[in-house]
Amino acid sequence: MIMQSVTWLNGQLLPTDQATIPVNDHGLLYGDGVFEGIRFYKRRAFRLQRHLQRLALSARAIALEIPLSSAELTAVIERLIDAFADEDGYIRLIVTRGAGPLGLNPKSCAQPNVIAIADQLTMMAIDKQQAGARLIVSSVRRLPADGLDPRIKSLNYLNHILAKIEANHAGADEAILLNAQGRVAEGTADNIFIVRNGRLLTPPCSEGALEGITRDLVLDLAQSIGIETSEQPLGVYDLYAADECFLTGTGAELIAVASIDCRSLPGCPGPVFQRLQQAFRRTIDQECGGEK
Repeated sequence: MIMQSVTWLNGQLLPTDQATIPVNDHGLLYGDGVFEGIRFYKRRAFRLQRHLQRLALSARAIALEIPLSSAELTAVIERLIDAFADEDGYIRLIVTRGAGPLGLNPKSCAQPNVIAIADQLTMMAIDKQQAGARLIVSSVRRLPADGLDPRIKSLNYLNHILAKIEANHAGADEAILLNAQGRVAEGTADNIFIVRNGRLLTPPCSEGALEGITRDLVLDLAQSIGIETSEQPLGVYDLYAADECFLTGTGAELIAVASIDCRSLPGCPGPVFQRLQQAFRRTIDQECGGEK
């Protein structure tokens, strides 16, 4: 049976609007859980094992035992893709602490819930992507690693949501979060790159950026096509003075940036972005374009 939006929930495959979890699930009550976003193209999950590895590390970091093995989760994803209406789409894979009494003690939760939702996700309308994203630098700071390590993809995204609200109020498409030292960390749901004098620069993960799978791929692709790269701390000045800027992420893929805090960038889309976009699409075709 082919469904437009489909959810795998603890062994059951259901239309998403029929999938339910208890209201006392600690993922809902306290944001106690982890997740991954996974793209699929031509009914093939893109870089699935990288996503499952990161999910496992996030779960281990919060002492959450995933009740399925990597092979079992792979089978779940494949089954979900087969049941989805379109060849291309997006999967949100979630593991919550599970149902338990009120009170945040995780010991009270007997069994985690595993949820995988297949649907479409567009981070930005096509016309806006073609014109280039408009960014602001948010007043909301990225949580420091001694509060919540950014390498953990937890269900707690409230500070990113607050930054997104700020972008909405400013009429912008996305917001950039700085870390506690005032250096660039990341977007609300994406990593950020800039280009200066032909060099591709991005903040190191130690500055508060998620260890993005698309981020890593872009760095590898840049080196493979002869673009010099550097992971280095960046300030707001570096954003304003950039020749190009773009966002990366599983949901975002690659999105060129037209302006930051109403300062227009010289290139949108710039030549470096266009080369990387082409290389990114070639990689998808190579990894997902063959017969299943």
